[in-house]
Amino acid sequence: AVVSTQSTGSSGINAEYGGLQSQVMVTKTIPIVLLILLVGSVRARPRRYLWHLGMNLNPADGHIMGYTVGWHTGTQIGTNTTALSMDYLDHYVWIEPADYIAIVRHQHGVIDALKVFQFRYWGLSLLDRFKDMNPGRRIVSSGGPIQEEVAWDAENIDDDPIFGVGGELAFNWQYTNNGHRIVLTGGHLSALGVDDDNTHGLGNDFCCDPLKGITQRDGQSQHEISTIQDCPFPSCRNHKVQGTDHGPYSRMKTGPVYGNYAIYISKGANHFPPVGTELNIVVEGTRSRI
Repeated sequence: AVVSTQSTGSSGINAEYGGLQSQVMVTKTIPIVLLILLVGSVRARPRRYLWHLGMNLNPADGHIMGYTVGWHTGTQIGTNTTALSMDYLDHYVWIEPADYIAIVRHQHGVIDALKVFQFRYWGLSLLDRFKDMNPGRRIVSSGGPIQEEVAWDAENIDDDPIFGVGGELAFNWQYTNNGHRIVLTGGHLSALGVDDDNTHGLGNDFCCDPLKGITQRDGQSQHEISTIQDCPFPSCRNHKVQGTDHGPYSRMKTGPVYGNYAIYISKGANHFPPVGTELNIVVEGTRSRI
């Protein structure tokens, strides 16, 4: 009988090994190629700088956002559906770190005035900042507004508590039994021991414990948005406030509504869309060198 044997030989072994090696190289190469393509696509995509709505104030919607409501608790107020037409606080935005803040006055969602500030201390949330009530009286921005715009047809600017005065942003301005959540240093800032009821801004109360954020006398002196005026207590008896969202204190006089005031924050954007832009809960901005 003839026995037949089959030998691969050295050339056969090399050919087989070479095929296996090429398969391994292909297997290793494919993920690397995919990774390079993915990184390339990410780098090619422009970065988006977003502003997020933290609060909206409507001084005539029947809900009073005075000094003691929402600011230092971060409790959700309102819904996304009415976020730009009624009082609103977004709990999740309120606890996000923020480096920039935009205060935007708008008419039915269309901007007619805006100011953007850079926070002096980065990385703190609005909740962190508004809980800092004792001793409060914090000047929270530096360098003044980095963007400021007013529409040519905007009304009631001269005595607007944000756009009628200059200076830096100050939070939790308290004196005796008075508290104001947002004011500007260009306006009158009452001295610590002077009970003159003569500081004016957003989120106000003339009868409260400003160190604890508790209103007094059933909230009779709380008012959402004031106007710039020289009306010291006790000589002045006609303190004008915007809209109907204020307590029943006899000194409070209902005045016209200048607009809704929206507060946006951002970690990266430092420039807000211009006046005339229609707002949304999230707004795309830009970043420029300051």
